[in-house]
Amino acid sequence: MTADAAVSWPKLTSTQRRVLGVLVEKAKTTPDIYPLSVNAVVSGSNQKSNRDPILSLVDDDVERTLEELQPMGLVTRIQGGRVERWRHNLYEVWQVDKVELAILAELLLRGAQTEGELRGRASRMEPIDDLETLRARLKPMAERRLVIFLGPEGRRGSLITHGFHSPQELESASATRPREEAVNPAMHGAGSTSNLEARFAALEAEVAALKSRLGSLEEKLGVV
Repeated sequence: MTADAAVSWPKLTSTQRRVLGVLVEKAKTTPDIYPLSVNAVVSGSNQKSNRDPILSLVDDDVERTLEELQPMGLVTRIQGGRVERWRHNLYEVWQVDKVELAILAELLLRGAQTEGELRGRASRMEPIDDLETLRARLKPMAERRLVIFLGPEGRRGSLITHGFHSPQELESASATRPREEAVNPAMHGAGSTSNLEARFAALEAEVAALKSRLGSLEEKLGVV
């Protein structure tokens, strides 16, 4: 897809973004329960970890959102089993690879982030070795407007977001001040901030994986 064509990316609502992010995340981190039931999508949308903002969606919210996304070609309903399930079609529709989709899913789930935050958090879905690897991935995505830099590209603390915002949301996000990624400037050379971010993101990923496995067991056992 050319850069000119990229301006046609759909503007997704906050609930649509959350549902798509959950479908991608669970497909990567808990493939044994994927495709997802509506109940699983609700649980994933409302979980406290790896989400911003925290939502309180109900079945009707998610069912309506999935039905909105279906004619857009972004999701497919899987019928025939005991429980109706849903899967995403984002590899084909957005023409991205595994790492690019992990990056987009993280942005859909948590909104604008710094490079350090994004690398650590997306790595729980697909490995991203370092910031240089992330930057190499972000460049072609930015050219396609799948991701948008809200500050100078490569500057410490500049935020990155996805390209599915409305113009009003993007204008508001662009006004956000860059985050300072280190509390002590003297620590920059040692890379302490990046190490702490990576360790924190790894802990978040472990907790999220445990919660997902618990949710899978509860679903299989019929626990409400």
